[in-house]
Amino acid sequence: MSDPVSALGGARFTGFADIREIGPVGMITLRGKGLKAFDKAIKTAVGTKVPAQRRIEVAGDKACGWMSPDEYLLVMPYAEVPKALAAIALALAGQHHLAVDVSDARAVFRVEGEKAADVLRKLAPADLDLMAPGELRRTRAAQVAVAFWQQDGGFTVVCFRSVAGYVMGLLRHSAMQGSELA
Repeated sequence: MSDPVSALGGARFTGFADIREIGPVGMITLRGKGLKAFDKAIKTAVGTKVPAQRRIEVAGDKACGWMSPDEYLLVMPYAEVPKALAAIALALAGQHHLAVDVSDARAVFRVEGEKAADVLRKLAPADLDLMAPGELRRTRAAQVAVAFWQQDGGFTVVCFRSVAGYVMGLLRHSAMQGSELA
């Protein structure tokens, strides 16, 4: 197995907010509906409960986010994905589900600083003033799909790896000095 490589090699930018790519990050898309062992599978894989609609449950460096009525995004250290997939397969054996390693198909960024929310306000049609702690938002940043949530004094932003350079450019431009919101 080759060493994982992040989409942008740890790109960084400092403006009125700090932007940095934090990949590679392990991610599993878990799909299924009404499964009796879903709680157990998620708890075993990432140590959290099943999140409510538009929520994310975080436990240290692991998390489970609600993506749609039958889809969850499990986040963990990259090296832990095979073990988590095995645990999910065991917990959901015989039940119709899908668990796929999507780690290499995603890019992950952190937006940090006192004005981190202003960076996202300029890009996404989401009212960040109403965004509660533990809320996960699936939306668009300019013209591409992203998901983001507040964590540790900033925001974690996930996008498809194929648009990582574009998203980094959007975040960088949005965080440039002199472009702060009034």
